[in-house]
This record gives sequence, C-alpha cells and structure tokens, in this order.
Amino acid sequence: MSIQAKLMEDIKSAMKSGDKQRVATLRLVVSQMKNMMIDKRAELTQDEEISVLLNAAKKRKEAIELYERGNRQDLRDKEIHELEIISSYLPRQLSEEELSQVIDEAIQKAGASSIKDVGKVMSILMKELKGKADGKKIQELVRSKLA
Repeated sequence: MSIQAKLMEDIKSAMKSGDKQRVATLRLVVSQMKNMMIDKRAELTQDEEISVLLNAAKKRKEAIELYERGNRQDLRDKEIHELEIISSYLPRQLSEEELSQVIDEAIQKAGASSIKDVGKVMSILMKELKGKADGKKIQELVRSKLA
C-alpha cells in the first residue's frame, strides 16, 4: 500500500474519531503529494512520497525553532504535534550507533581521507539513507570523522 493510500485511510479514521488536528495535518500532506503528482503528471514513487513527508517535517522543525525564539509556546506545541503525526509515516530513523557504522562504510567506499572528501561521502550516504536520518546530522558526523 502506498503512503498516500495509507494517509487517505487515516484521514477517514481521524474524521470518525473527531481528531481535527490530525485530519488537517494529513490533508495538508496529501494535498502536497497531489500537487507534486500534477507537476510530475504521473503517480509518485515511494521515494517521492517520502520526500514530501521529509519536506513537511523539515518545515515543522524550522517553525518550532522560530516559535521557541519568539516565546510562542502555543504555536510551538501545535507544530510539535503535527511533526509527530508526520514522523509516524516516515521510515524508522537510524540510531546514532547505526548511523556511525553506515558512515564508516561510506567513507571506506569513497576512499575518503580528508575534509575535502565530504562531498563524495555525502553523495553516497544521501542515496542510501534517504528518510532514515537527518541530513544535517549526517553531515556533522561525516565532518567530525574526516577532520
């Protein structure tokens, strides 16, 4: 079952249970997927669906930071709840330990030895870890290992 189909089912069940915030969040994500389908003029692959979810999650994380700086606890809490909903549809995130192991393997594959090789390692990792870890976190770990 595609992620989009799962989202539609979950919208129906959220409507029945009266969870308005879940319905609104899921509808927003589905509409973003539909817009991408219209632009592409074809069905979305699972990677593209995950990409839409990652984009939505990234926007929530950025909003949370801004609301924290602005002392808007009410809006921050709303964004956190939306982020939790969106994150439940993303693949399981790798632990720090698993991520470190994958990075070590990618460094060996790329033959990287200095900080100048970060780009080579990142290109390998981003294909392999799409949706399984945060890009900023990956880059920080790669930089620390190659420094």
